[in-house]
Amino acid sequence: MTVIDTERTLATLVTDHPSLARDLERLGLDYCCGGDRSLADACRERGLDPAAVADDLAAAVAADPGPEEWATMGPAALVDHIERTHHAYLWDELPRIQALADKVTGVHGDRHPELKDVRARFGELRADLEPHLRREELVLFPLIRRLAAGERSGGTAPDAAGAATLPCGGSVRNPISVMLADHDRTGQLLDDLRGLTGGYAPPTDGCASYRAYYRALAELETDTHLHVHKENNLLFPAVLELESAG
Repeated sequence: MTVIDTERTLATLVTDHPSLARDLERLGLDYCCGGDRSLADACRERGLDPAAVADDLAAAVAADPGPEEWATMGPAALVDHIERTHHAYLWDELPRIQALADKVTGVHGDRHPELKDVRARFGELRADLEPHLRREELVLFPLIRRLAAGERSGGTAPDAAGAATLPCGGSVRNPISVMLADHDRTGQLLDDLRGLTGGYAPPTDGCASYRAYYRALAELETDTHLHVHKENNLLFPAVLELESAG
């Protein structure tokens, strides 16, 4: 059986064993924004026994196929993957979840007043995520592709695709710092949604739309955590290293 080293970081555990993402989420261990912590430290912060958790995780990865293709991608390939996978998912799902939020709150809001808070918090999340996706797609990701192609950032006008560039002499570190702050905010909003929904558990009188709504929120959390992990713990460090080496 695979042995899980409790001194490994949460981020490296998920990179090597993506199937562990759900197990860490179930335990309340933040592997995306808090991915630089060791498993031992994260467990102690949650009042969990690191050795017992490590044994449970080892059993969970017994049949794990190992790292996914994205774990070894270079920066340019990884931004393409993130756009194609996670950005496309969010552009499709956010409007769908909004429609479910409006429908379920309208029908069940009187009996379940927490739904108004859930819808409001989801609205905040959507209002943050959509401009964030545009900034990545129009500014940061084109810069990363140019860096990966051996170009240096510079200029002040949009490129041919309409994407802004950094001022001459600027660093990609600046837009990355903005993205990291956005990710922290996203993580907090997802935590709030989990709390308001009781872990996305619909009530016994919840209709099919109610169940679909909470299931969609749970899937949104899972996908966004993995999305942020790929950027915070793989893409951004690689890009900063690439820029420093240039």
